[in-house]
Amino acid sequence: MITISKAAAQQIKASMEQTDAEGLSLRIAARRLEDGSLDYAMGFDNTDHNDSHSRSGGIDVVVAPTSTEFLRNATLDYVEMEDGDFQFIFLNPNDPSHVPPKVET
Repeated sequence: MITISKAAAQQIKASMEQTDAEGLSLRIAARRLEDGSLDYAMGFDNTDHNDSHSRSGGIDVVVAPTSTEFLRNATLDYVEMEDGDFQFIFLNPNDPSHVPPKVET
């Protein structure tokens, strides 16, 4: 379902330790905006019986049924956008604004 990069998994695990969220799952959500693009949210949460469950990078991930199709085959990464400015980003083929990363040869 969702792939979590090694860098993102390391940051998520560190955040879990800092916020005493160990034992909770990472909930990822997406919703379509009026312009057709996707808006993302994530946080630590308990699971619900209706959630989709997966594990990636050692992280338990839950997604509500309303977000499942939007997040299929997405990747969550943690990258340096500018010097010292690290952010989580979604690489998502379901997002109309998605541009696949260029593969250097």
